[in-house]
Amino acid sequence: MNIRLLPLLLSLTLTPLSAFADEKPPIAVPATDEGLPGAGPIRRMDWFTQLWLQRRTQWVERTERDQKAVVFLGDSITQGWGDDAGKSFGEMKVANRGISGDTTRGMLVRLSGDVLALNPSAVVILAGTNDLEEKATPEVIAGNIKLIIAALKAHRADLPVVLCKVFPSSASKSRPADQIRAINKLLAGVVRDQPQVTLVETWKPFADANGDALPAEFPDLLHPNEAGYHKWAAAVRPVLSTLGLVETEPDPFQPEPGFTSLFNGKDLTGWTFKDGAPFDGQARSSDQRYFARNGKLIVTTPSEGSKIAALWTVRQFPKDFTLRLEFRATPDADSGVFLREPQLQCRDYLIAGPYKNLTKYKPQDWNEMEVTVTGGTAYCTCNGEVLEAAYALPATGPIGLEGDRGQMEYRRIRVKE
Repeated sequence: MNIRLLPLLLSLTLTPLSAFADEKPPIAVPATDEGLPGAGPIRRMDWFTQLWLQRRTQWVERTERDQKAVVFLGDSITQGWGDDAGKSFGEMKVANRGISGDTTRGMLVRLSGDVLALNPSAVVILAGTNDLEEKATPEVIAGNIKLIIAALKAHRADLPVVLCKVFPSSASKSRPADQIRAINKLLAGVVRDQPQVTLVETWKPFADANGDALPAEFPDLLHPNEAGYHKWAAAVRPVLSTLGLVETEPDPFQPEPGFTSLFNGKDLTGWTFKDGAPFDGQARSSDQRYFARNGKLIVTTPSEGSKIAALWTVRQFPKDFTLRLEFRATPDADSGVFLREPQLQCRDYLIAGPYKNLTKYKPQDWNEMEVTVTGGTAYCTCNGEVLEAAYALPATGPIGLEGDRGQMEYRRIRVKE
């Protein structure tokens, strides 16, 4: 946190420290590092200790009200989103537990009272930028995140955790791009093989060619504006939807006349792994990676970071046909749609490519793909823009959906022969 930005904030939001004289010691910033979990800096400037005490005191009074909320844990970036995260997630119950200026070790210290005491439905974490200003190493930062995740897992083994990569900033803010890249690389290792943790790519969407924050979304190169918060919400919303926390109503869509649904929206009937039995009547594939929920066929983020899988229709398509579907990708997600066998790339195009020049693609929103197959070629579009004008195909084969990196969602999958 840039301390020069704080006087106005403090004058508006802080009450005198003496007002909290009767509070229990655990709510206040510990006087020393002795016996504290984790490693690295704990901030103890006067403005910070007052802010820490004020916010934590208020939260104690809201403990019962905030039970089962989705908890957002972080620093000034999280605090600045407001108590309800700007109403970005509809009716989802939110508990904002961000404290401006906090470090990962500070978050670890207050985890029990601020997060675990709420028995959260899920926890969204964005942390680490202030540690850099205090000269902590990426290894120390990642180590504290690892301890936070371990504590959340110990509280509830299947507690969903959404870990956001550290946003870009600037060397002028004591947060150089190479250090942030190093943290994010280490975070990928921390969450590897932990299926209850989803790592969301929240660095690439905000970074310029040099790896620094985009001024249009981070005017001070550290804190997002309304556009930045909108993009952050869009990045995590698909994951929260997959967890059943938002977008909980079934999709009412019905195919156009002449089209037949390939996905019933409820289970994986009509789909299979190659050389395997159909998943008729089953909501999830045998590897748990593909599943149906509220009209969406979801391919979850692999805990390994990247893992190729493919789900195929039992049905073959030897005739000319038109395929229509909608897809939504988390940032930098990599997937594909198989057409009789060859793969048409279906990704977060503007970041992952290969079609980076599309003007109608909507990042982290629903996009329509249409494929018209005539003989041995396919004409492929995304929101009406051409992806491939003459994509070569074999004479027959099934339709498939790939999952590799990030989360992909498909819906309204229908075909007309």
